[in-house]
Amino acid sequence: MQKPGSVVVVGGGPAGMVCGLLLARAGVPVTVLEKHTDFFRDFRGDTVHPSTLTLLDELGLGPAFDQVPYSRLERIRLPVRGGGEVVVGDLTRLRLARRYIAMTPQWDFLNVLADAGRDEPAFTLRMGTECTGLLRSGGRVTGVRCRGVDGDQELPADLVIACDGRTSDVRAAAGLPMVEHRVNLDVWWFRLPTRVPIGSSLLPRTGPGTVFVMIPRRDYVQAARLIPKGSDAALRAEGIAALRAAVARAAPELADAAAGLEWDQVKLLDVRVNRLRRWWAPGLLCIGDAAHAMSPAGGVGVNLAVQDGVAAARLLARPLRDGRLRDAGLRAVQRRRSFAARATQAAQLLIHRGIESLLAGAARLEVPPRAAALLRRVPALTVVPAYLAGIGVRPEHAPAFARRTPKPAAGPTVPE
Repeated sequence: MQKPGSVVVVGGGPAGMVCGLLLARAGVPVTVLEKHTDFFRDFRGDTVHPSTLTLLDELGLGPAFDQVPYSRLERIRLPVRGGGEVVVGDLTRLRLARRYIAMTPQWDFLNVLADAGRDEPAFTLRMGTECTGLLRSGGRVTGVRCRGVDGDQELPADLVIACDGRTSDVRAAAGLPMVEHRVNLDVWWFRLPTRVPIGSSLLPRTGPGTVFVMIPRRDYVQAARLIPKGSDAALRAEGIAALRAAVARAAPELADAAAGLEWDQVKLLDVRVNRLRRWWAPGLLCIGDAAHAMSPAGGVGVNLAVQDGVAAARLLARPLRDGRLRDAGLRAVQRRRSFAARATQAAQLLIHRGIESLLAGAARLEVPPRAAALLRRVPALTVVPAYLAGIGVRPEHAPAFARRTPKPAAGPTVPE
């Protein structure tokens, strides 16, 4: 039987798990549906930004997260024309307790949230359960149809929150209008097992018509090669030796690690940048990638999704609990979060233009010597990119009803 104010969250990613946990802490009955039987998926967003780390501390989950192995990304560096490198973004200058991006597999982050949800009587997580359709009555979404280990079921709800990603089936079923931006690049993701130290900085590597991003991890480098959109098949036809050689040219210290690279280890990310014109319909709200698919530029997609989840829970918890949810409340969530999504996408599209020039060989990723000299002379300037990447356009904080005193850690922090 439907409980008053009940919510079904479709998708157990960052947006869905955060939103579900916060609503449950407000006493709202929440069921999160995750179609997979676990969170283990490779090459999902692995960045936990300072604003999300702050949120975890506010929720009392900082000690639990610190049991997860993670590496710290503290600075962004770029090469200087004529030689050398310069720090262009320094997260250690942020006025926060955690002044770094934590690099950790997303499944570890989600498991921390799932464990916290189990402590909340109002929270239910149903793994291996796929949403197969929407229930409607009187022009309003009133729940979902789903399929899981117990077969086909119907779950009535006062609100359905779609968090099922950039290819959202719930969004498609609702027929919400979409704005699609032109994107001319895709990404190859792969890992390079290595103990070669490359520091705690993100340093893009470029070669003739190639752009790589090398992200330091504990015993491997998570690498991304940016390629022209639609070029995956043609580039693979050149053979794996061509990719190995391109890595070696861009990052000579990783040549040995690249020598063992095989095609089955290289995953394609179809980059999309889009957003809904309207994030909601009566009884339905889309957040995270379901509302606005982000480019991997800046690695901020997870951060934005989490902040969407926090805002939705803060604005909707009381109306749901009191049984007076209205369309105006759903509009308020979009009004709160749409500017951050639009501004971030605008910045990403600007970055894409530069990447397209690099891929065409018409430009080089280099900081002019005068600009580099200014950054070295006035390093405080590096806090601006750090703030935009690490905190974002409109950060969200845990509402009072969701905050908890941290529990003592069960064991020592696991460094990476």
